[in-house]
Amino acid sequence: MFDKIKGVICGYRVEEIEDPLMQKIRYPDKLIDELAKGKAMEKTLGQ
Repeated sequence: MFDKIKGVICGYRVEEIEDPLMQKIRYPDKLIDELAKGKAMEKTLGQ
């Protein structure tokens, strides 16, 4: 589910982060950032 999240958070492109743990940490950051901007969660998740 989270592997569909794309974009930049904290200056890093989420899909390009090599460390799997760091990538998993950044997924919720990206979701929260997009939700705070008023975007739908379905759009952020790519559904």
